[in-house]
Amino acid sequence: MNQESGRSMIEMLGVLAIMGVITVGAIGMISTAMRTQKLTAVNDEVVQMVTMVRNIHGEYDDFSTMNGTTIFGAIGMSNKNPYGGTYELSVDPSDPRQFIVTINGLGQSECESLVAKAWSDSVGYQMSGGKSGGANGNCTGANGTNSVQITYGE
Repeated sequence: MNQESGRSMIEMLGVLAIMGVITVGAIGMISTAMRTQKLTAVNDEVVQMVTMVRNIHGEYDDFSTMNGTTIFGAIGMSNKNPYGGTYELSVDPSDPRQFIVTINGLGQSECESLVAKAWSDSVGYQMSGGKSGGANGNCTGANGTNSVQITYGE
């Protein structure tokens, strides 16, 4: 009698099913890692913007001379954020000693994450004694249309 060697079709299907389960798990982990990386990048960029604006305008009593359209060139960074939207810098109309960082072009979950985050150097966080994150935004729009505002200053 001749013995045949090789794999049966059932064995191959079993291997493919196991590979499929592993792939689905890996895709979920990669998605979570990318989301975390984007949130970290936004945090780092906002901190850099705030630091540079304070350095540039440190000699003034307020931020009324800040030009939101040219400030990005002055601080040496782009106004594009990792979510495909933009950053905006503007003077708080109710208090020229404060300025507002706006993060545009967010999806609902990203917007909610950034509103809930503790922006420890922001006016809202300081005034609430650390009980509020310090950011506000309307996170109910369609993906890519939400924005978050964070106020800094005195």
